[in-house]
Amino acid sequence: MNDSTHALDAASTADVLVVGSGPTGLLLAGDLAAAGLSVTVVERRPHGISNLTRAFGVHARTLEMLDTRGLAEELIKGGTAVDHMDMFGRTTLDLTRLRSRFPFLLVTPQYEMERILERRALAEGVQFRYATELLTLHQDGDGVTATLRDAEDGRHLTARARYLVGADGSRSGVREALGLPFPGAAVIRSIVLADVRLEREPDTMLTVTGSGDSFAVVAPFGDGYFRVMGWNRKRQVPDTEPVDLEEIRAIAREALGADHGLHDPRWLSRFHSDERQAPSYRVGRVFLAGDAAHVHSPAGGQGMNTGLQDAANLSWKLAAVLRGRVGDPEALLDSYQAERHPVGASVLRSSGALVRLAMAHNPLQRTVRSLAVSILKTVRPAADKALAMISGVGIAYRAERGAHPLAGKRAPDLELARGRLYEALRQGRFVLVTPENAPLVAPGGVVGAHWRSGRAGSLLVRPDGYVAWASDGPDPAGLHTALQRWTGHA
Repeated sequence: MNDSTHALDAASTADVLVVGSGPTGLLLAGDLAAAGLSVTVVERRPHGISNLTRAFGVHARTLEMLDTRGLAEELIKGGTAVDHMDMFGRTTLDLTRLRSRFPFLLVTPQYEMERILERRALAEGVQFRYATELLTLHQDGDGVTATLRDAEDGRHLTARARYLVGADGSRSGVREALGLPFPGAAVIRSIVLADVRLEREPDTMLTVTGSGDSFAVVAPFGDGYFRVMGWNRKRQVPDTEPVDLEEIRAIAREALGADHGLHDPRWLSRFHSDERQAPSYRVGRVFLAGDAAHVHSPAGGQGMNTGLQDAANLSWKLAAVLRGRVGDPEALLDSYQAERHPVGASVLRSSGALVRLAMAHNPLQRTVRSLAVSILKTVRPAADKALAMISGVGIAYRAERGAHPLAGKRAPDLELARGRLYEALRQGRFVLVTPENAPLVAPGGVVGAHWRSGRAGSLLVRPDGYVAWASDGPDPAGLHTALQRWTGHA
């Protein structure tokens, strides 16, 4: 237990109680505390960032989101930027075509993400209590009461918060306490992982390929170790079955044509992957985020990234409601479900399709895989769209009928008269971008900025980097309505 833990009793209160200290919970807690709210995180595991990890890829949209918090550059320095991906030995996807400041996949262990996010959360004043398990929760009109158990001495504790967020993983105690189902099934079993050194590096730094009854993924961490993930149709055993290096070598030889002299493992593991999604991400004053709300196949490396984007979407909405800076609080909180549930369903479909392509076995399945790869190789718009969706930069939220075409879409990192848009978003507030000759006036809670170019329109960007409202020319009435709706001020 670290120095930031504190005793919880019947009088313990917080604006938000976050259950779970993985990447999703840490980002959410840090955002809320940075907005001036009191936040407590409870985690059933003992304190200590694990040096073992399944997630290892950070996509462009997540790096953009970290950039708006001033955290991207530090994470990038400790990882490896991969800008090309070999797919089944048939085509190479060019990530440099992504329209982003970060046109690559960053390969870095999940614990590095957790280290940076935990440090930020502590600096913002988040209170942590580790080795503490959620037992029950009860909601009323003013907040949520949680009953917890201290794993060290068995004591039952009580915590009170105005809102509670379950970011406690696929076996979420919060989801169970709500009585929510988690429908779905295992999509693939007996996946093996190894972090190893290689005597001979592959020609392409990030490789995804399959052959015969096996498939494998190879990615570099940048510290001399590589992540090798593989599966063999003929080796379907329980997760508890030990993994040895020879099993990894055999899969690599069949799928990759060579084992690249892999040796010196620092981690070996076996797991299965489910496809599941909770029907509701919000039940009253309780929310689900990350793996507590959805789990996907590992294909595309979208799991951790999707959870972090859940947190980025929810944090500013909770902060706005708790600080009274929104016209319709309930509608804003409901928009978390409306925006993020379809994204989770989409990731379920896309990652499931990718893993099924990798598992292709019979002639028909392999023909479908060959056709899909051929389309990605020859039809550039199709490849660009696939990359945009997997990387997150192509994800958009549904806007109201009649809204400007930019509404609901991700705002790129625009160059402003002073600095960049993502730098302006580091204040955690809405950003209003207006023409160069317009007065630089913005209501409370909104950052005002001018275009660097001679554009005549205006843009209101949400704290999570999505466009709330836009106009192609002067529209004072429209801006007034948008500010009233989104910020509670005009």
